[in-house]
Amino acid sequence: MNKYITALTRRKNVSFDETTKLKRVLGLCDLTFLGLGVTLGLGTYVLAGSVAKNHAGPAVCVSFLIAAIASAVAGLCYAEFACRVPRAGSAYIYSYVTMGEFIAFIIGWNLVLEYVIGTAGLARGLSDYINALSDHVISKALRDTMPMNVDFLSSYPDFLALLIMIILVVVMSNGARESSMLNNILTSANILLVIIVVGFGLTAANVDLWRIQKEDIPQNVTNAGEGGFVPFGFAGVLSGAAQCFFAFVGFDAVATTADEANNPKRIIPIAIVLCLFISFLAYFGVSTILTLMLPYYDQDEQAPFPYVFERVDMVYAKWIATVGAIFAITSTLVGNMFALPRIIYAMASDGLVFKILSRINERTRTPLIATAVTGLAAGIMAMIFDIQQLVEMLSIGTLVAYTIVSLCVLILRYRPENESTNHLNIDLQHEKKSIRKETCNIFKTVFNLNRNKRADNHTSAIVNWSITGFCTLSLAIIVCMKFKYFISLEHPFHLALFVFFIVILLLFVVIIARQPEEKCDIAFKVPLVPLIPCSSVFINILLMSTSQLHTYIRLFGWLAIGFIIYFSYGIWHSAERKVQVAENDNKEGKPAITTKL
Repeated sequence: MNKYITALTRRKNVSFDETTKLKRVLGLCDLTFLGLGVTLGLGTYVLAGSVAKNHAGPAVCVSFLIAAIASAVAGLCYAEFACRVPRAGSAYIYSYVTMGEFIAFIIGWNLVLEYVIGTAGLARGLSDYINALSDHVISKALRDTMPMNVDFLSSYPDFLALLIMIILVVVMSNGARESSMLNNILTSANILLVIIVVGFGLTAANVDLWRIQKEDIPQNVTNAGEGGFVPFGFAGVLSGAAQCFFAFVGFDAVATTADEANNPKRIIPIAIVLCLFISFLAYFGVSTILTLMLPYYDQDEQAPFPYVFERVDMVYAKWIATVGAIFAITSTLVGNMFALPRIIYAMASDGLVFKILSRINERTRTPLIATAVTGLAAGIMAMIFDIQQLVEMLSIGTLVAYTIVSLCVLILRYRPENESTNHLNIDLQHEKKSIRKETCNIFKTVFNLNRNKRADNHTSAIVNWSITGFCTLSLAIIVCMKFKYFISLEHPFHLALFVFFIVILLLFVVIIARQPEEKCDIAFKVPLVPLIPCSSVFINILLMSTSQLHTYIRLFGWLAIGFIIYFSYGIWHSAERKVQVAENDNKEGKPAITTKL
């Protein structure tokens, strides 16, 4: 049993001097535009109208601000890890270095799901836009000749979506530089069109639309709140922020390019910060101008900009917004297809999924097989599945990855200073005994009142137990928030319990903050540790709690497939296992070849 536990928790050794099989051709501009290509997607032209109408009203711009801050919290954690572990794989490689192989596989497998479904959904969305421009001729012909009457499948096979993915695979297989240039062109066009759309909107802006009184709202409008700038109250702003948060999802694609970036330790953190900042400016501008052109309760949820421009007699601007949406979808599609094979490549290189997926084409220096397999898989899904039933799974995989990265930052920041750069091997049983021996001084020990300045196994164990307590209480508090009687004065016992949980939660943060940090000189560190990583963990768990039960059921089904692959292949072919077996055999004077775990 111990052998299996050791196998599941073995951590990856990363040599920062090792060369990469991929070609280092990407600069700061390329990485920034890659992140923008993913984050400034179709949501730029759709999300603001939906959130304004149903959640926040004109305060949708504040919702985007809150969402940007929440995303920046996770982004800072990614930026620090990009300096610590400048290797392809994003959250997968970060968790492999810190938490062990099994957790890393789960994270990597979730990221694969996120990008495959996201890519399939975008391909289907682009196909739908092209179909709409053709007056639905394509869909009518396919529906009449090849109908598919199955609940969870599309009503017709969308061969156009499959063709889009095949073309994209061919383009992406030509090399990182060529793919990046295409993404740069598409993203630049998208940003330019956003600026033009906002500029046209300013000519029809009316500040009075932010001051609409309740009595001035038409009687036929059933859901308009109380009017004014915040018609649905602060709760509506927060609800809108939860929706807006997913507009910023995708900046982690930047971290998947570490093996192809010039000086990744320096430019990846900068690219992540620039990506989030520019994305916020775009979303803030778009959401502001929408509600200044038309009352929030009159927004269109599906295509707000074409609708708004048509209402204010700017038909030409309507077509600009439509073209902008096509550029946005295409740039996001390219960004997703750039990141997805790199995650598969990283996992295959480590032996956790089939090794053939790690092969690099000698001419283009790209993971050609991984690109082809993932692209065709996404294309087939886009062709036959109803993507809307799968899209909710996207957010779960992303939020789990964000949570793990934040936890990894906490763990590594307080690790013992005498450990190697890439391992965290703490003998928790030994620490339990040490803590028992010092029962009389436990308060001083836990809160470091002795002012210990050097991180060691003892302080690291205290941090790890505090992190476990923080995560457990975060989950308990969020569960309590789902039941209103826990936050009601009419139920004093439940309210007292809720407050008690919050106090203990904050106490865990204080305990972590009191422990000495490691002394590590890297280009970027997350400020205000442990506050920022802990905030990121709490926010991510809160957002995960908003998903429906069937989303988790589908997620567990996907994980079940992954576990079959891992336990039948990955655990035996792991590169780290081979290293450990070789080291053990060398110590014992045996040949370094074995087939047992």
